[in-house]
Amino acid sequence: MSCSRSALPYWLASPGMLMALAFVALPLMIMLSLSFYSYLPGGAVSAQITLGNYTDVLSDSYYYSIFARTFGMAILVTALCIVIGVPEAYVLSRLSPRWRAISIVIVLGPLLVSVVVRTLGWAILLGNEGVINKTLMELGLIDSPIKMMFTFGGVVVAMVHVLVPFMVLAVWASIQKLDPATEQAAESLGAGLLTIMRRIVFPQVIPGVLSGGLIVFALATSAFATPAIIGGRRLKVVPTTIYDEFLGNLNWPLGATLAVVLLVLVMGVSMGINRLVERRYKQVFQ
Repeated sequence: MSCSRSALPYWLASPGMLMALAFVALPLMIMLSLSFYSYLPGGAVSAQITLGNYTDVLSDSYYYSIFARTFGMAILVTALCIVIGVPEAYVLSRLSPRWRAISIVIVLGPLLVSVVVRTLGWAILLGNEGVINKTLMELGLIDSPIKMMFTFGGVVVAMVHVLVPFMVLAVWASIQKLDPATEQAAESLGAGLLTIMRRIVFPQVIPGVLSGGLIVFALATSAFATPAIIGGRRLKVVPTTIYDEFLGNLNWPLGATLAVVLLVLVMGVSMGINRLVERRYKQVFQ
């Protein structure tokens, strides 16, 4: 009887594990194996195993620039989401229950809309004939439209709007565990708002900032719809390059290689940052 009880959690988790194996692990294994084959003209795949795809990716400056642009964009988007999301989550936690419920709906409402629809909305705003340029021209602030579409800045702005709710959710969950008495004690000792945020609130919500930052970073590096619509075909990032290799050039092995390299880099950066922040976090509070 004891053996069956000890095995019960595994039996309950087995459906989810099988689903993860079928829809996550197995496709990743297929993609990894595909990256070791070579491409034949016409869209065929050779049966000969080779490391040539990895050699091409790791030795070509063209791919280096694409990866640098992708990770630079992801880092900037993550930093902006932290700057916006942490104060926003703090304000949400201090609102009355009624206004908090309304504010949460406003913050999380965009998640209920497709990312493609939201990105197309930004395309309408940022275009040469868009709302922003027309408004600025009617006010006499500019004489000609400002180029915001198909630019790095336009992609970053749209990505921040898409991903900042994830940061707010992660930080807000950490803020719920804070003891308001610590802030009241600091205020009674003469500490200002900025000092309270820097010395008391922010150090205690580092786990939420870390988890939210890792989520935003991973989603930003793998985002396809927003860079494809706002950035266009000239502003290449890794996901759009993978799409072009798979469906444009029919070079499936090279596309799989780029996907594997991106996955390894994202996992490496995420694990490294996690270890670094956790180590400093323990040093501060030991």
